[in-house]
Amino acid sequence: MTPTAALLRNPLPTREQLAQASVLVVGDAMLDRYWYGAVDRISPEAPVPVVRVTREEERIGAAANVAYNIVTLGAQASLLSVVGDDEASHKLQALVAATGITPYFGRDAQMRTTVKLRVIGRQQQLLRLDFENQPEHETLASQSAQFAELLPRHNAVLFSDYGKGGLAHVEQMIAAARAAGKAVLIDPKGSDYSRYRNATLITPNRAELQQVVGSWRNEDALREKAQNLRAQLDLEGLLVTRSEEGMTLYDAHGETHVAAQAREVFDVTGAGDTVIATMAALVAAGCTLRDALPMANKAGAIVVGKFGTATASYDELFGND
Repeated sequence: MTPTAALLRNPLPTREQLAQASVLVVGDAMLDRYWYGAVDRISPEAPVPVVRVTREEERIGAAANVAYNIVTLGAQASLLSVVGDDEASHKLQALVAATGITPYFGRDAQMRTTVKLRVIGRQQQLLRLDFENQPEHETLASQSAQFAELLPRHNAVLFSDYGKGGLAHVEQMIAAARAAGKAVLIDPKGSDYSRYRNATLITPNRAELQQVVGSWRNEDALREKAQNLRAQLDLEGLLVTRSEEGMTLYDAHGETHVAAQAREVFDVTGAGDTVIATMAALVAAGCTLRDALPMANKAGAIVVGKFGTATASYDELFGND
């Protein structure tokens, strides 16, 4: 495979260079709702706590959170996603637009916009309710046409796959992006990674990789399995996020590892979003995968110290560098 601009040697970008970088995020956007309340008693109807809701909060999640991480770092992001034509979709679009992300939403009247409702009591999550269904093929075809139109305006493409059906045509979109010379980064889902063939980088976590290649006994076995998968899929890089073990990038030159930086883990929600968003923003600005890796690791460490789906800012990431 001919190396792309994403793998050419380049130092970390300045704030001004990052501001010129543009990432097209494609995938399953969600609305995260949080209901906070006091828990003072157990229900007389069933052995469950009664939560007296005192505050509500709404945040953008999944692919929308990935795009939010990109703009928080100071780069530009567009979000291409399929949603329903319901109250949640309009709230989601308003929240997305307010962050500085440019939304391109395909609406499917038969689809229910994905919502994750979390009930929080006594500083912990007590319950999560999910509302979702699959988009229609006609809407997905329209999304592919919109993708072709948006592609030339962006430096890199990030596919955020949450398995909700919004990336049914991902193979064709990857092919179009690579033919246009764009770096393609993917947060994968499921056990069949053949659909991600020819991407620049995929970023499975430890458990996700095990679903695809099986378990490993030691580092040597992991290295062999990871490099074999990378070669089979014709990827430039395979980044395995490994929680407390840090993360390891496997590429044609071998591997590079960075240790975990988090001092206190408060909430791991959305940490994978932050890692791939940081990689995409820096690659779009001209960084190599290897140069971007330590900063993506640092960004992940920052957000696990925050509650819920969170982001890392340019100053947090580069302020001490």
